[in-house]
Amino acid sequence: MTAAPTPVPLPANLLTGSEWGPGGIAEMFRLTADMKAHPADFRMALDGRFIALIMEKPSLRTSMTFQVGMQSLGGSAILVDHTATRLGARESVPDVARNLSRWVQGIVARVFEHQKLEQLAKYAGIPVINALSDRFHPCQAYADFFTLQERFGNLRGLKLAYVGDGNNVCHSLLVLAALVGAEIRVATPKGYEPDSGIVSEARRVAAGSGGKIELFASAEEAVAGAQAVYTDVWASMGQEQEAQAREKIFSPYQVNSRLLEKASKEAIFLHCLPAHRGAEVTDEVMDGPRSAVFDQAENRLHVQKAILVMLLR
Repeated sequence: MTAAPTPVPLPANLLTGSEWGPGGIAEMFRLTADMKAHPADFRMALDGRFIALIMEKPSLRTSMTFQVGMQSLGGSAILVDHTATRLGARESVPDVARNLSRWVQGIVARVFEHQKLEQLAKYAGIPVINALSDRFHPCQAYADFFTLQERFGNLRGLKLAYVGDGNNVCHSLLVLAALVGAEIRVATPKGYEPDSGIVSEARRVAAGSGGKIELFASAEEAVAGAQAVYTDVWASMGQEQEAQAREKIFSPYQVNSRLLEKASKEAIFLHCLPAHRGAEVTDEVMDGPRSAVFDQAENRLHVQKAILVMLLR
């Protein structure tokens, strides 16, 4: 008689992306693939369940995919718009968390300060999912690596180059690459490197997974031989006043056809969107045959559905 597989322990929240280990990520991706291929089989998976979708920042992909995802699973998402008034301004974050935990089964929050997510998780007593903070963007990174798995199969040893600002997306890519045993090569201008503490922790995890974390100043060096080339906007939301200065600093890091030619012949282009066409990426690359940006965008829906089912069911 074959023994049943040992269930993977599930985290209480998803705040950084490191909550799931390699086994949990593999299970999540198996569920994601199943839900993507057979959506009708899961249409009542979260019947009668509700999430509060707190939005401090404008959104297209995050807002749509969580709302559509919950409805396609038989649940509902209640949008809480905090784009005009920051979360915690009218009522303390702990009190918001305590109230919401009486009404809904989960909180999905897109915030400016990561600390607010930690407060929500501390006081809510229900799962809290990071839909973007200034430190991490885990749902995006999970969708990115699921997209890479669809394209290349095995993630272990896969070479991913990230070019641009060492921001929240970069941080989450570092976390996930280390967990799955991939090689990530990050190229940033001096002074715009990813957080040193996050890099150190990623290197520690990568030492056990077979992954590799490398930092470069040269975009060409980072991209050489990579199977995927990733970039993001040079000025994130809240940094608009820096946009003009950043454009001059980051212009050598633009992903164009010349830079992409230095990658592997099988390389794909990735971007979390929205993209500033003509800045961090050219139209030729965005709309070219190597671009997988809309596959990423679609996979946000499928990965987040899997996350919701794993945390809320």
